[in-house]
Amino acid sequence: MFARWFPAAINTRPSEWSRAAIGMSLGTMLSVWVCSQVFGMPVAQHLIGPLGASAVLLFAVSSGALAQPWSILGGYLSAGVVSLLVAHVLGRTLGSACLAAGMALILMCWLRCLHPPAGALALLLVLADPATIALDWKALGPVMLSGSTMLLSALAYNNLTRIRYPKRASEPVSMVPADHPPTDSQAITAQDLKLALADMEAFFDVTPEDLEQLIHASELHAKRRSIGEVLRGRT
Repeated sequence: MFARWFPAAINTRPSEWSRAAIGMSLGTMLSVWVCSQVFGMPVAQHLIGPLGASAVLLFAVSSGALAQPWSILGGYLSAGVVSLLVAHVLGRTLGSACLAAGMALILMCWLRCLHPPAGALALLLVLADPATIALDWKALGPVMLSGSTMLLSALAYNNLTRIRYPKRASEPVSMVPADHPPTDSQAITAQDLKLALADMEAFFDVTPEDLEQLIHASELHAKRRSIGEVLRGRT
């Protein structure tokens, strides 16, 4: 029972951890600095929590569905509008902050821009510091400026370090070797995986195309292993 609590091994190299860590540090610093130049350091520092969480997604797991450009921009905008509306109607209390976070989640799901750090942003904008409260609806300015700066940082850094970002939703399978045999009519496709994910009715930070690519690559490794076992059996 206790073994279930242990995390699975991470399938990335330490060099990738370092690449993501440097990008996260630079992206967060640049986002806070740009925001502070326009709206002041107190407002910028108040947003550093969600920005740091967004940086983890954009630099460490940039291929995930929750880390794509529309996720961060749409998520931040949804959380900002909902939280400020709730603050005006219900006041700035712990209960209204939690309600704003829940409403922001529903709106993000509807707009297909789910971004977990936006939930923290909704809480922060309701329970804001005096400088952010004084901005009223103009508080959307620092939110979107810092979020856009983080996105631009991820676009530049990831591609400069040979990590393709953003990832298109319909991106074809590109890592499958050319000698991979064509699939038959019963082979699993991206559309099959999309329907299967819908049947499970849960959130998965992976695209059907990623799953299809993983399945094809696994089939190829299984084929090579099978051939290797046959050849070893003949010697």
